[in-house]
Amino acid sequence: MKKTVILLTSLALILASAGTTSAKSGNTPPGKTKNEVSSKAPEKKESQIEVKQTQEVESPVTVVTDDGQIKDSSTSETEKSDNNTSESEKKGSQGYKGLLNAIQHVKDKPAGAVLADILLTTYATELTEEQKKELEVIKEQDKALETAAKMLEENGSVTDAVYLQEEAIKANFTNLDLYKTMAKLHEKAGDKDKVKLYVNGEASATEPFLKKGNTFVPFRTIAESLNAEVAWNPEERSIMVMKDGVSIKLVVDSKTATVNGTNVSLDAPATITKGSTYVPVRFISEALSATVQWEEESKTVVVYDEPKDEL
Repeated sequence: MKKTVILLTSLALILASAGTTSAKSGNTPPGKTKNEVSSKAPEKKESQIEVKQTQEVESPVTVVTDDGQIKDSSTSETEKSDNNTSESEKKGSQGYKGLLNAIQHVKDKPAGAVLADILLTTYATELTEEQKKELEVIKEQDKALETAAKMLEENGSVTDAVYLQEEAIKANFTNLDLYKTMAKLHEKAGDKDKVKLYVNGEASATEPFLKKGNTFVPFRTIAESLNAEVAWNPEERSIMVMKDGVSIKLVVDSKTATVNGTNVSLDAPATITKGSTYVPVRFISEALSATVQWEEESKTVVVYDEPKDEL
């Protein structure tokens, strides 16, 4: 309940600031009465709608083919048949429609910001201006939350600022700058000099550690966070992991693991510390096909699944 009140209070501060600007822009122009201004407003709105409808009908959609040619959706049926475009090429050029549909289900979740970034960078020419604006809002959720966290920090509420910064990270966990800000907040709160681990934007309670130049991370914790199936064999002291058809076997104190039956060398042997099995961080990207990044300033290991383009 407390966290909800904090979030609402922070957003209220931002909205109050925006409301002040909006109120100023609504002043009655010199020489005009309020009735004159209000009577003209509906006509302007109707005109804007008419223009928007015209743009939606007349604006062609640009499509970039695999061979680098730029084509227009207004191409005649004859021209389309002459192109002999394969079904796979058609599907590829329209792939953004699947992403647009998918983002409607996750736009308020961390994956939403990632998908929005892909659409804006890869399929910009396929999008309407209205779609671009909506995607920009989804992508920038992390900045709005970070701004609210900064306001709380300046007011002396560092603990509450940490909570909002965590929400900012969840909104866009691929943005490494967010982890730098989080490290500064932790330092201000007296929690520093610890290596942190985030998986898909979620902070892990099981911390990584550094040993002989290697960064070790909790293998089971990460695997489960990435929705893999994990089983422990106490007799062999081994971990079996299944994810997306890939089978991984890891034996404690061994520098060799197997991925789909093929031996893979580790930078250092897997080890058990405080009841958890740890592996060198590089093995995570090799075995689980996840993106692994190291943010030096905040001493943070960032692990996340890449979104699937075939949506």
